[in-house]
Amino acid sequence: MNQERLLKILLSPIISEKASQAADARGQYAFRVLPDANKHEVGKAVESLFDVQVEQVQILNVKGKKKRFGQRLGQRKDWRKAYVRLASGHSIDFGGNA
Repeated sequence: MNQERLLKILLSPIISEKASQAADARGQYAFRVLPDANKHEVGKAVESLFDVQVEQVQILNVKGKKKRFGQRLGQRKDWRKAYVRLASGHSIDFGGNA
């Protein structure tokens, strides 16, 4: 697996109340990932970018919401989410207190 692909796998972290509760309770962090990414690639990408040890990866597909744009019906894009559980003693800080 080349390094350039690993850098493109993770699109963004998901910062929400549900994701924060999962991080506190189970040590899981949520990321938005490429639609064709698999568990192995996501785990390697998190390990290389954040210098942590990944224990488990769960991936799910999120269906885009159906929305109305004026008189027309539309749908937002589908996307992929990954929950990454880190080994005990490891954590990721998205706060960026600089």
